[in-house]
Amino acid sequence: MEHLTHVLNIATDLFRHYGFKTITMDDIARRAGISKKTLYQHFANKQEVVNESVQWYYNQVFEQCTNIIATSENAIEAMVRIMQLVEEMCQQVNPLAMLELQRFFPQGYKIFREQIIAKDVEEMRKNIVQGIEEGYYRAEVNPLLMAMFHIETTLMLFQSSELSLSKYDLQYVNREVMEHFMYGIMTPKGVALYRQYKEAYLKQTI
Repeated sequence: MEHLTHVLNIATDLFRHYGFKTITMDDIARRAGISKKTLYQHFANKQEVVNESVQWYYNQVFEQCTNIIATSENAIEAMVRIMQLVEEMCQQVNPLAMLELQRFFPQGYKIFREQIIAKDVEEMRKNIVQGIEEGYYRAEVNPLLMAMFHIETTLMLFQSSELSLSKYDLQYVNREVMEHFMYGIMTPKGVALYRQYKEAYLKQTI
């Protein structure tokens, strides 16, 4: 199991830095320090490597997010800390990686999207409910609708070639979109707290 985790970690690192199209089984085996024969004992083909890597990477990120939620004092802090995590991820991901995943490995993209819809929407919904109860989000906000809207918007950032190839890097675009969403659902009390956490957690310039 530890050996397989090592291979998935290596494959994920290669995919997110160089994209999914150009990386070969030889590249993965070489970087992992194993023979291609050994690699094929775990995976029948590159499609399987992609599928398993996407699932593994998503699970790692989701675990980090749930840990953030569990250790945050309120809904606003949780959102800002997750924004910080996503911005760090944007720095490490080739903007074209998600486009290549969707175009050349649709099965892998389907796995990725289904996981996000099944888990992330629910976590976002719970955050919005919590924020409403705390008085930081507007009471008239529809938690499920806004959660679905936010997740779909975030997915769009990684799917749009116009955004990926624009003069703005993905980290900057994500910050702008996320702040637009946050200011749309926060109360004045929430805005004041958000600015405090933004000062503490997020870089002022990207």
